[in-house]
Amino acid sequence: MTALWTSDEIARATGGSANGSFEVAGVTFDSREVGPGDLFIAMPGTVHDGHEFVPQAIAAGAAGLVVSRPVDHPHVLVEDTAKALQDIGRAARERSHATIIGVTGSVGKTSTKEALYAALDRWRPRKVHRSVRSYNNHTGVPLSLARMPRDAEYGVLEMGMNNKGEIAALTRLVRPHVALITAIAPAHIENLGSEEAIADAKGEIFEGLEPDGIAIIPNDTPHRDRLVRAARRHADRIVTFGSGDADIHALHAVRSDDGGSLITAALLDRDLTFTIAQRGEHWVSNALAVLAAVEAVGGDVGLAGLALADMGGLKGRGQRHRLRVDGGEALLIDESYNANPASMAATLKSLGAETGVERRIAVLGPMRELGSQANQLHAALASIVVAADVDELVLVGEDMRPLAEAIDGQVHLTKVADADSAADAVARLLRPGDAVLVKASNSVGLSRVIDRLTKEIAECSIS
Repeated sequence: MTALWTSDEIARATGGSANGSFEVAGVTFDSREVGPGDLFIAMPGTVHDGHEFVPQAIAAGAAGLVVSRPVDHPHVLVEDTAKALQDIGRAARERSHATIIGVTGSVGKTSTKEALYAALDRWRPRKVHRSVRSYNNHTGVPLSLARMPRDAEYGVLEMGMNNKGEIAALTRLVRPHVALITAIAPAHIENLGSEEAIADAKGEIFEGLEPDGIAIIPNDTPHRDRLVRAARRHADRIVTFGSGDADIHALHAVRSDDGGSLITAALLDRDLTFTIAQRGEHWVSNALAVLAAVEAVGGDVGLAGLALADMGGLKGRGQRHRLRVDGGEALLIDESYNANPASMAATLKSLGAETGVERRIAVLGPMRELGSQANQLHAALASIVVAADVDELVLVGEDMRPLAEAIDGQVHLTKVADADSAADAVARLLRPGDAVLVKASNSVGLSRVIDRLTKEIAECSIS
């Protein structure tokens, strides 16, 4: 098997000096992730310095190290290991002949990235690389690039941001051939101040487009024209997706028997009828974005449709668990990874559309980084909760007080302090036929609700 990196290549990329010859098959800066044959980059941290974990990395089988002070193991010595990671990522992009697709957006970027990977991998098996999990920041993006195999034909890289200018830096590293924005919503509005500023920050992704690059833009946003103007400065071609006059749009979309959607989409070159397993109108939009990107790179859209039909839920982003309870089963929907007003509205609407359920239970925690608009945006969820026919509402934390006050007796309410208390509350409430949605920003830690319920209550299946 061809090495991912050799010590000489790492030294050339970083301007460091190789001490001992080695080859590596993988790259990480987390000693807990090190496997046999990996490169461990000893990164500085806010609490711990990666150099403290060199012994653990070696014990786990690391074949080589990138360090800023000499060690008694094969390594490349550099002045700054954080910069070295950037350098290796840049070198990976420079040597690659892959077609690169960059993905950003306020909501749906990780799900769309995973769906796009599945669609391309169905067409070109084992020739598609993607960023894992949500590795989309100043360390995650270069790490994802550094891990890209030499022979990759396609790369799908996610880019995120908290502030202006961050995506501009990332996209110049990624240099995408196709740049896709999933949606614009008031995520990170605390730092950026307005949705217009958020749209501008997301639009920075076009700045890194390669010559003849393609911009893919959501049609269903009031900021579409703003994004189009940003794209025109850098893109050779612009494709819109969504409803109305979008280039890629659904001719019709109806709920399928399994709860997903049956869609006939008008693409640029053909119409395509396919199904998606994921629930909710937001997934129809995600699917159209995926097909737009697949068509843009000349991929097989028919196989992409099959991949979308087979794609299951992602942990923290729609994964569904069937739990055994006395007298039957209950459905647990894991949306615990992230939350903002748009994704809250979409998933609550999807909960309301669940069929064959006796009661709907929503376990909701705070949406972070909303700044001075936090109280207003949390309170605004009240009408969405009511419209979703929620029977039991469990609110986690003091930050949910505005929603509790806005609900004002319209839904039976339980207020709890933290994730463990929320798990206790759900366990007490749970009955056969219930559908339970768990959603909050990741920092709230509601994934512990999912972990506890799936461990403490017998699980029938996952989808």
